[in-house]
Amino acid sequence: MEFCCSKTAPMVETNKGRLRGFRFKGVDHFYGVRYAKAKRFQMPEPVEPWEGVKDAGSYGMNCPVLSEPQPMGEVKIPHRFWPSSEHCQYLNLWTSACDPDAKKPVLFWIHGGGYAAGSGIEQVCYDGYNLAKEDDVVVVTVNHRLNAFGYLDMSAFGEKYKNSVNVGMADLVEALRWVKENIAQFGGDPENVTIFGQSGGGAKVTVLGQIPEADGLFHKAIVMSGVIAPGEDERLVRGKELVLEILKPLGIPETEAGRLEKVPVPQFIWAVNKAIRAIYKRGGRVSWEPRPNGYYVCDPLEGDFTAHSLTVPTMVGSVLAEFAFGPGHDLANMSEADCEARVKEVYGQGAEPVLMAFKKAYPHVNPVFAVDMDDMFLPATVAYVKKKAKEASAPVYNYMFTKVFDYDGGKAAWHCSDIPYFFHNGALLPVCYQEGWEKLDKAMSGAFVNFARTGNPNAEGLPQWDRCEDGKMVTMVLDDVSYTGENLQDELLPLLEAYKPKAPFDFGAPADEEDDEEGGNAWMF
Repeated sequence: MEFCCSKTAPMVETNKGRLRGFRFKGVDHFYGVRYAKAKRFQMPEPVEPWEGVKDAGSYGMNCPVLSEPQPMGEVKIPHRFWPSSEHCQYLNLWTSACDPDAKKPVLFWIHGGGYAAGSGIEQVCYDGYNLAKEDDVVVVTVNHRLNAFGYLDMSAFGEKYKNSVNVGMADLVEALRWVKENIAQFGGDPENVTIFGQSGGGAKVTVLGQIPEADGLFHKAIVMSGVIAPGEDERLVRGKELVLEILKPLGIPETEAGRLEKVPVPQFIWAVNKAIRAIYKRGGRVSWEPRPNGYYVCDPLEGDFTAHSLTVPTMVGSVLAEFAFGPGHDLANMSEADCEARVKEVYGQGAEPVLMAFKKAYPHVNPVFAVDMDDMFLPATVAYVKKKAKEASAPVYNYMFTKVFDYDGGKAAWHCSDIPYFFHNGALLPVCYQEGWEKLDKAMSGAFVNFARTGNPNAEGLPQWDRCEDGKMVTMVLDDVSYTGENLQDELLPLLEAYKPKAPFDFGAPADEEDDEEGGNAWMF
């Protein structure tokens, strides 16, 4: 039977009530499963039990964003959008068999978009069908509170708001608790849950490792382009000062700040954006992110890894070009001399050592892509991997995705370009349909699934992949020709720091209030 959505199948009894999804081509789909509820700025709570059967055939609400994105880059990263509500604690699930005895590995996906935007369905390649069908795992994707709904620090205005700056993360902990309590009924193993995420989702994976309440709710972790060097920006406006700025356009006095709980969503977003613009105009900045307190310990690059996180097998990686926004290179019409001349234009007197170090680390990549080499995620990723490999009892693995796509004359792996391969979804994106795509898709998804299954990513189609050790950072370079190398970045990173021009990038910058053009902020995640 290709499709089934009857009165009684596929049906699952959760700890709160029954859910009915649909079966299609050998996979049971359960969409829009409510895992928690929450009042604005407050901690999530489990949902109440229900009578009868709830339909799980439609995606749940996304969290509202503060500014609608301006469409761009859809050929590289096709998106999907959906209605939104601040009551956005929903998850989606794919499984090949709702068998409580199956004990399949569980892959719990946390979407990108910083801490400000995105959803569990936003990218087309987030679909869990192929991993469930071809790789026999249970896939969960999740929505949670973002931006001011998930990370506005209201703690100065009452005890009930003491963790408001982290409630977006608390939603994820509650979702993992739901998985712990219910996933067996969907064929998953509650004792083998891998959290994985990219960009902001990867950052949330690192944060979950530093939240003691999440200990034991996941057993492996994968961080994709999600480690950014910590550091306090003296321009950041947080906490009470930010809240007071939001109250101004609403005419709410400081003594009645709790009224923000009841301000309708459109007016709340309007006031938050007014406050952000005012802050930027006077030289300040606003950044939505979790903050250390009694709930969240610290960024492990600023403090220590928690004892528990050091027992969790971890995979960490990034891609070659990340946020290289420039055009592709006309490789078909560029000689070797032309490529090296382009590198010299960018790096000046540092071009020769940069070229030598780049060719040494990435011999299969045209050296012109040294101009696009990522210096946003890579330094912190290397620091994170080295520190965790030195201190952890569990294995730590590292990868770098370096594929050059036949797009715009030749474009090296951009932010998000590895996701479809790891999701076994290369077939869903036209830009992935290039020579050898099926082999790479199988190898990369196989590595993820094997890691989720056993904690070891070695897979068919890849060379031997060893764990990182103290003083020996082993990197799997994932490409049409994959290979491993030791301490690949040690020579190149100092050169990037010394010679690469710094590109301005501010994910939290407000859209221009006077702009008449369609859409808001440009985005790429």
